[in-house]
Amino acid sequence: MKTPTILATMGCLPDTYGIVNIPPYRASTILFPTFKEFEQAESGQRQYSYGRYGTPSTHALETTIATLEDADHAIVTSSGLAAIVVALMAFLKSGDHLLMVDSVYGPARRFCEKELRKFGVEITYYEPLIGGDIASLIKENTKVVYLESPGSLTFEVQDIPAIVKATRAKNPAITLMIDNTWATPLYFKPFDHGIDVSIHAVTKYMSGHSDLVMGAVNCKKKHYAPLQQTYLSLGSTPGGDNCYLALRGLRTMGLRLKQQWENAMQVAQWLKTRPEVEEVLYPALPGAPGHELWKRDFTGASSLFAFAMKPASQKALAAMLDDLEYFGMGYSWGGFESLITPFDPKKSRTAGKWPYSGPGVRLHIGLEDPDDLIKDLEAGFKRLSS
Repeated sequence: MKTPTILATMGCLPDTYGIVNIPPYRASTILFPTFKEFEQAESGQRQYSYGRYGTPSTHALETTIATLEDADHAIVTSSGLAAIVVALMAFLKSGDHLLMVDSVYGPARRFCEKELRKFGVEITYYEPLIGGDIASLIKENTKVVYLESPGSLTFEVQDIPAIVKATRAKNPAITLMIDNTWATPLYFKPFDHGIDVSIHAVTKYMSGHSDLVMGAVNCKKKHYAPLQQTYLSLGSTPGGDNCYLALRGLRTMGLRLKQQWENAMQVAQWLKTRPEVEEVLYPALPGAPGHELWKRDFTGASSLFAFAMKPASQKALAAMLDDLEYFGMGYSWGGFESLITPFDPKKSRTAGKWPYSGPGVRLHIGLEDPDDLIKDLEAGFKRLSS
């Protein structure tokens, strides 16, 4: 099946009444009509045995997400962060070494510092653009190399083939995992590039409507057992209503992404002309940092990007942000609405430096008319200047 057909048809279970969408299965207790079936559930031979282990709602969503990314298995979790936690804990133990990209999603970094270190995991943050030189950081106890491309907030595009090749040459047993939320399964295929585990915040583009929190982990058969065991131990199962909403969002993801990519390009091209802007950090924009790697490895772009401003005071930045009409100021992204968030990566980065003199601003471009969004930003720049 082609991707649009997968999005339109997968996860729709046969129904006696001819209903198109699978309903949300809300379950804790699941009954067994016979002692034999109870024993089968105890030994893992029965598909549904308790709500925390999954329902038709979770499995319909998992099948759809796995098919989209050419994975053998998908596991859906209660949040994107939970998906990251499950993936890391499945392959790390006390005494192991983790190579973590320095541009990683902030809450994932916090988990590494507050939890993994507490349990004796050694962590080295590496420069996102390290490429094949990552081999020099691999130790005998390195068990996981973690990528996120483009990086959170700063949008560095990693040379994934070079990192995979260097890692495999040094130690083929290392597990390579990537946060693929930005590109989604539509625009980047991790398993075609040698990645072992792919992580998603279903909260974002898969949902598309800013009304649920959920994550997913995709893998091939070889890596499924430890992921499933960790997932079951942590009890991170999402509810049936969220699975229903995620499946509903997936139906239109292809159309939404295409339109939001187009809208984002118009806004990014306009920002490139502004005197207040030092650099536009959107890999899909010709001339932007990472554009050539994006063009080589990706088949499309989402609508999340950032720009580095020229020096501006906090007061001026506040004047710009406070009275925007169409851009909401808030966390998350991937929904139908446009968002704006100021940031300062100097507070968290350790392997590299923010090369720009002014503050950073992250934009998520929604489904509004881009001309209206540009006018909104233009008015903000006027307030900034005054």
